Amino acid sequence: MNIPVSTVLVLLLYLAAVTAFGSYLGRRRKSVDDYFLAERSVPWWAIAACVVATETSVLTFTSVPGFAFTGDWSFLQLAIGYVIGRILIAALLIPAFFKGHVFTSYELLKNRFGPSVRSVAAAVFLVSRTLADGVRLHAAALVVAIAIGVPEIYCILVLAAVMIVYTEEGGVKATIWTDVVQMFVYVAGAFVVLGAVVRVIPDGSISAAMAAAADADKLRVFVPTLDLSVTYSLGAGVIGGMFLTIATHGTDHYLVQRLLVARSAREASAGLVLSGFLVMAQFVLFLFIGTLLWSYYGGREFARGDDILPTFIAEQLPGPLLGFILAAVVAAALSPSLNSLASTTLKDFYIPYIDANVSERRQIQLGRVFTIFWGVAQMGVAIFAQRASSALEAGLAVLSLASGPTVGAFLLAVISRRASSLGVLVGMFAGLLAPFLANQVTPVAWTWNVFIGSMTTFTVGCLVSRYGSK
Repeated sequence: MNIPVSTVLVLLLYLAAVTAFGSYLGRRRKSVDDYFLAERSVPWWAIAACVVATETSVLTFTSVPGFAFTGDWSFLQLAIGYVIGRILIAALLIPAFFKGHVFTSYELLKNRFGPSVRSVAAAVFLVSRTLADGVRLHAAALVVAIAIGVPEIYCILVLAAVMIVYTEEGGVKATIWTDVVQMFVYVAGAFVVLGAVVRVIPDGSISAAMAAAADADKLRVFVPTLDLSVTYSLGAGVIGGMFLTIATHGTDHYLVQRLLVARSAREASAGLVLSGFLVMAQFVLFLFIGTLLWSYYGGREFARGDDILPTFIAEQLPGPLLGFILAAVVAAALSPSLNSLASTTLKDFYIPYIDANVSERRQIQLGRVFTIFWGVAQMGVAIFAQRASSALEAGLAVLSLASGPTVGAFLLAVISRRASSLGVLVGMFAGLLAPFLANQVTPVAWTWNVFIGSMTTFTVGCLVSRYGSK
């Protein structure tokens, strides 16, 4: 495949610019608080943009159009749950995070239940987030590889290197502000793709394409069924999406860190809730693109839904625009969790168990080392994730299985006054097993996993705390 030089140049210039910008932001790094929390100086609108960029990722860019192409718009039911979940986080969890000067979300569990619960939850985060973000890295590399016709492994290595360098150099400040910039880049990229699709759909008529999609039942949003095996039913979308959001945005330090950098709890809440509506609008945009692609390709079969958008941009966009779209895909991918993984490793494991008196300068050095370590780990996951049929579902499924027990622990921390450390630990173990046991009884879609795991953790935790030894 002959790749226009302009495509490669645009993509390389963007990667260089992101790396330089992130490194520039870290030049005045003054303290541990600055490296991991940006000195709590980020305004609410930047919180909203950063959360959207962090959450959206390349999986939305590639997989959501694939859902509309191969199915319908039922994925949008999750977005309703996402908004409700954000409102609950703003009411229950954000005030608790801002009561004390915490560096990680798991310090809240430590303050309430002691170090053992904190360590379990933090360990689950380190493993599950590394797996999920390795899948995200694979998804970005896949798009670039298909578009420019090179082996995916090379794309994984280059993207991972860029992500590691600017995060290690710039800390969370680099992550936050590059996310803000990159949100506008990939949204602009989505509109470029939309314009390209509109120009080539049969007869050039959007209304005709949407009418044909409606006749084929491809615009269905709500699926009101009690069948737990249906992944995108109304119940799984709203309830499952709500609990998944509480997990990802309210307990997982990857996104909680984006809230802790806010100037106040009020600004964190405003940015978080606004991000929910922005994400819903984005889902509509990407589903719309997928539906138009279905009209354009007229029944053409693809090996995977994730291949559809990359194939289109490779076939239809000229060199500079193709380079811009690939930059947009990279922008969606380069919202790294590396700084949050590093801060959790340092604050929840190294300091409590290895060196409680480590100096501030040494903490920053260790933060950089841990950033590189977790970047390499995600690179390894991305290499092994190349066989996943849908990167979006693979990433969400990994998070859903691991997140239920952590959500249950946080709910016990902020709701139950009687919950004990033993009760929470037993509850978390039960919550981890619950989705697997439920599937032995009847097939259950992954969208229910967080709900099942968290409710089991909460219920068992309450019972053991009340009737077991404390």
